[in-house]
Amino acid sequence: QVQLVEAGGGLVQAGGSLRLSCSASGRTLTDLHMGWFRQAPGKEREFVAAIAYSGGVTSYADSVKARFTISRDPAKNTVYLQMNSLKPEDTAVYYCAADRLWATMSRGRVGGMDYWGKGTLVTVSS
Repeated sequence: QVQLVEAGGGLVQAGGSLRLSCSASGRTLTDLHMGWFRQAPGKEREFVAAIAYSGGVTSYADSVKARFTISRDPAKNTVYLQMNSLKPEDTAVYYCAADRLWATMSRGRVGGMDYWGKGTLVTVSS
């Protein structure tokens, strides 16, 4: 079993930056693909970014490309999401997820994820 814990959320003004982290316990993440998803009030959970277990391949939703960067630190068993140029529409609860299959993770198949964190709230004010 893997327990994922997100941190780093908060309130930021539009144009600002935040870095989210996702720390894992219970097992190593080195053979799991990792991703970030978000869910705004009244909306479905959506894919944001993914990174392969090797760290060499990433995938992003069009809405965050060139603004968000996903990375991972195997030594710390942690995945990060650097969010720059934040917009009010980025306001959501951000969830960390892990899966054994790249096809599942890169395609953002919410229903197919092996593991989920409980989320961290990001609020972007205008």
